Amino acid sequence: MAITETRIPGLVLVDLPLHGDNRGWFKENWQREKMIAAGLPDFGPVQNNISFNNAVGTTRGIHAEPWDKFVSLATGRIFGAWVDLREGPTFGAVFTAELDPSRAIFVPRGVGNAYQTLEPGTAYTYLVNDHWSAENTDYAFLNLADETAAIDWPIPLDQVEISAKDKHHPRLQNVTPIAPRKILITGADGQVGRALRAEFGDAAHIEYAGREQLDLTDPELGTARRWRDYGAIINAAAYTAVDRAETTEGRVAAWQINAAAPARLAAIAAEYGLTLIHVSSDYVFDGTQEGAYTEGSALSPMSAYGQSKAAGDLAVATAPRHYIVRTSWVIGDGGNFVRTMASLAERGIDPRVVNDQTGRLTFADDIARGIRHLLGTAAPYGTYNLTGGGEPQTWADVARGVYRLTGHDPARVRPVSTAEYFADVTDPIAARPGNSVLDLRKIEATGFVPADSASRLTEYLR
Repeated sequence: MAITETRIPGLVLVDLPLHGDNRGWFKENWQREKMIAAGLPDFGPVQNNISFNNAVGTTRGIHAEPWDKFVSLATGRIFGAWVDLREGPTFGAVFTAELDPSRAIFVPRGVGNAYQTLEPGTAYTYLVNDHWSAENTDYAFLNLADETAAIDWPIPLDQVEISAKDKHHPRLQNVTPIAPRKILITGADGQVGRALRAEFGDAAHIEYAGREQLDLTDPELGTARRWRDYGAIINAAAYTAVDRAETTEGRVAAWQINAAAPARLAAIAAEYGLTLIHVSSDYVFDGTQEGAYTEGSALSPMSAYGQSKAAGDLAVATAPRHYIVRTSWVIGDGGNFVRTMASLAERGIDPRVVNDQTGRLTFADDIARGIRHLLGTAAPYGTYNLTGGGEPQTWADVARGVYRLTGHDPARVRPVSTAEYFADVTDPIAARPGNSVLDLRKIEATGFVPADSASRLTEYLR
């Protein structure tokens, strides 16, 4: 079996071995394991269609549907033509080739498909990964005789049989391009969610959902959307009240949002072939390890919050296409440690700040950029640490930096141990990891180099 890329992104020719003798031939028309190993996507076909054509010159198309298809022939021979009708720089690109039983083609969603039979009795078969639905309107059609596409049909179109519908499809300049599959971003009203809004913008295929738009705790979440219309879910929703999670009420809420909801999203992603990106936390570790935690370090959460996040990670990992983005010490739009320190400095307050917890600040917009990088580069699925770069610091170090950068004396920051800081607190307090440093080599190997935390702090305070 040989795979050949074409000038249309995602449109791939597949040469299939025919095993024949005097009785005829046999071929593996779709062999999932071999096809994926060769580089074809695991597109999850749900239906097999056959179009039988009696005469030479039967011509059909040009149709672009909101699903992927794998086209092959059981008998006969065709001239195939494919036109990219998706939004983007390759809109209108054309590719043509002959197919027979020994050659197939994978046609991605949104690429227009057409063919003309070159032999009588041609059986044209195609696997698709969605069922036709009247609710789905993401179709595009192009006239077979479009002058811009300028397809060189072997048999002139005025000499062949074409359906009335196909004759009246629009020219390219009147075709509405097919938008990409939707990307759903949950937790859109949080710090990371707002950064994702800024990163992904207002494109029509990007959907943002806060608590009011989508209830992730709903047991019927699997029917809340037509999930086949989506390509990815970015789950930035989280219960982050770390200390409140130590109470009975908070523990229930933390497990609902941080564990049960990701499990539902993972089930949806697995069923519909979606990519699930989930934002995790350094609290899945106990912080006692020497040196930086890698993606393969054993989970060992100490707090109820950390336990709920670890459970969410394990659930997300069941989705075949997943990215777990593990981060720490998040600073974004809204209330956070840096803003609190800047306010205290301005008001003349000398704060006590813990000096026995070590990590790196991570700015929310860097998390958003990293997520977009993983999706855009189709990095290998799995878990990735994503924090700021540079030398690790304690919270007291960060506070001193804030005071210095805002024109105040850093010596006003009084370092204390975590035990001293919480000595007079009577409410439940979650255990904090002493070491929150995460190893960044895996994500750097994909081409994404996290920005230096100290430099980003300077930019943030400006």
